[in-house]
Amino acid sequence: MEQAIHTNGKVLLTSEYAVLDGALALGLPLRRGQWLRVRTAPQAAHHSWQSRLADGTSWFEGKFAAGGMLLQANDLQTGKRLETLFQGIEKQRPGFWSNQPYLNFETQLEFPREWGLGSSSTLIAGIARWAGVDPFQLLEDTFGGSGYDIACANSQHPVLFQRRQGQPSYVEVPYAPAFADHICFAFLGHKQDSRAGIARYRSRGSGTEKLRDRLSELTLLFLQARTATEATLVLEEHEALLSKTLGLPTVKEKHFPNFPGVVKSLGAWGGDFVMAISEKPAQAVQQYFKVKGFETVFGYREFV
Repeated sequence: MEQAIHTNGKVLLTSEYAVLDGALALGLPLRRGQWLRVRTAPQAAHHSWQSRLADGTSWFEGKFAAGGMLLQANDLQTGKRLETLFQGIEKQRPGFWSNQPYLNFETQLEFPREWGLGSSSTLIAGIARWAGVDPFQLLEDTFGGSGYDIACANSQHPVLFQRRQGQPSYVEVPYAPAFADHICFAFLGHKQDSRAGIARYRSRGSGTEKLRDRLSELTLLFLQARTATEATLVLEEHEALLSKTLGLPTVKEKHFPNFPGVVKSLGAWGGDFVMAISEKPAQAVQQYFKVKGFETVFGYREFV
């Protein structure tokens, strides 16, 4: 018997960093995500795990004892991270693993790992759903993070996410921008370490109520924008606020100063994907990025 579970990738559109301090954030679930398939292995003497890239290539293989302890792996760090997930499941459901037969786990990404679209969050959401545990608690007990990516992994529509008194809360919103044909997403070619970005944010004493409250307001204003121009004005203020907070130039100032619109960092500043909005149609925006040497560019409807 096989169980197959699909979870969605994600991008964080607003309130990056400040979402950790309770700012209201807008997260977008993506069309691409990750599959988790679990099968019983009656003749096995251990649990086995195999992770595959988007092209089907196997990049991780590991063996685990009945209780989830790592026995063998071709990548020790990844094996240990999976072991913590097994332990996190046991913490929520004591005795869970002692009641399981030996199993074969297989994951299949639908996007390259270096894109930074949620290879970890889709894994956590998928295995939590399979095991019947709280995915937010599993995240808290293992990898850590705000939890917006878990909300996106399990949602079919954009999410308004907020941590209230330290606990994750979210609602799905029927967001379908009228200016979708003027939005593009471009990959900048290198994955950014979100932990390093958070450390910088914390080191500058940035978790202020004023910043949190204004970013929350801008999140709602963006949802209310009816034109590309209105959305651009909101996101330009958002970028300027975080630029001042982090002591870093905006991605537009650094890479695209002549772009006719706004270029918005998504998640950790300095890497992964950006979103661009312009009065010009998406085809013209895509061509702009390709001329700059960024070949991986998507329109809104093929990405979100």
